[in-house]
Amino acid sequence: MKIAVASGKGGTGKTTVSSSLVSVWESPVIALDLDVEEPNLHLFLNPEFTDKRMANMEIPKIDDALCSKCGQCGELCQFKAISLMGEVLMTFPEMCHGCGGCIAICPEGALTKDFRELGEITWGKNGKNEFLMGRLRVGEAMSPPLMRAVKEKLGEMLDASSTDVIPKDVIIDAPPGVSCPAINAVMDSDLIILVTEPTPFGFYDMKLAHEAFLPMGKPMGVVINRAGLGNSEVYDYCNEVKLEIFAEIPYDRKIAEAYANGDVISESSDEMKQIFISLADKVKEKAGSNASQGGAA
Repeated sequence: MKIAVASGKGGTGKTTVSSSLVSVWESPVIALDLDVEEPNLHLFLNPEFTDKRMANMEIPKIDDALCSKCGQCGELCQFKAISLMGEVLMTFPEMCHGCGGCIAICPEGALTKDFRELGEITWGKNGKNEFLMGRLRVGEAMSPPLMRAVKEKLGEMLDASSTDVIPKDVIIDAPPGVSCPAINAVMDSDLIILVTEPTPFGFYDMKLAHEAFLPMGKPMGVVINRAGLGNSEVYDYCNEVKLEIFAEIPYDRKIAEAYANGDVISESSDEMKQIFISLADKVKEKAGSNASQGGAA
């Protein structure tokens, strides 16, 4: 099963929950950091990295000697990554989404495959668990293509472990927000955990995330971080829309100190460990039920 830990805004404790779930999960798990713009799950799990590779995206390369200046490629591209300006055909690699349509449609064969670097994919071990992350190249504007490349590597890792007695589960640390990167991160999951805090900003962004992910038809639940702070808006909303609160992490200075030291908070005390063991049990129950029914519609 795949569990996505998401949030409507940054700073709510998403990585705190992800790392703690990995820590208490009984069977081996693949910890996947899909927040490729600012990956930080490795700072808490401290994996031993074993390998890495660069991820590239296909872009068009022009052969001016063959180009008839018909303009079909420019008409096809919705992102204007290739355009005919007078008698000059120009490409804008940073705007290209890598669909390959311009290469396929060119009647003269004047466009061939070239590549641009997206970022780096790194993987390794964390005790009995495996670890996988992507890191976007500085200056790269689009993260979903790199996220898809990271998912391809995840598929390789799952295929390699397909003969294991117990199949590996995947815990995904998703990027914050409700835009394309967040949707891309949670779309393959069996369950989405929304991490929020009981403040006006926390409630507003959690509501946005819930409404954005709802059309996917996936089961969702909420983890409230810094419980005891703020007001009751989050609780009232969850009760109104029948969104189950899976766990509450208390508003406690000791937890903040553990986080600041780079510690996994489920290992900071027996109380915290029990909170995350209960959370893991709840997640397995909900996600397992969804997976056995064939996933979301």
